Amino acid sequence: MSQGLTPEFVLGYRAMMLDGIAREAEITKKVIGAVPDAKAEHRPDPHARTAKELMWHLANSDVQFLDGIADLKFNMETPEHKPQTAAEVVAWYDKNMQRGVARVAAMSAEQLLTPVEFFGVFNLPAVLYLGFLNNHSIHHRGELATYLRPMGSKVPSIYGGSYDEPFQPPVSEETAA
Repeated sequence: MSQGLTPEFVLGYRAMMLDGIAREAEITKKVIGAVPDAKAEHRPDPHARTAKELMWHLANSDVQFLDGIADLKFNMETPEHKPQTAAEVVAWYDKNMQRGVARVAAMSAEQLLTPVEFFGVFNLPAVLYLGFLNNHSIHHRGELATYLRPMGSKVPSIYGGSYDEPFQPPVSEETAA
């Protein structure tokens, strides 16, 4: 077994990570969707990516990681036709994340335990790249969220309320009555 991982562990880890990644993707769609197309070329520093470059990097990398895990090989290929507007990126991301999550969910424990080379930097069991995907996505989503107000947009709720989207506790049947 690679790194002491058992088939039972990797199946449970995959289920937990895919559940979390699906929840994070919903938040990511809100942040990408908040990028105003008229300000998509905004960059906070000459060395920073533009908002448009960053939202594409975020969306495309998440999908590339899922495909790399499912393929047991990282190609990190970019589609020929890249979405141009924030709404197009959100739609592309939603469709391809669902596809990628389904592909990883269909993998066997043996496949999930298969070591996969990541450009000479890592050689981990495929399942462990789900954690890398999650951290990479959250990092770049936070970066993109910091662009929103300077572009004149509103910051959506991420893990709780924001100034622009205050926390609203869920309405229970008891408080609704």
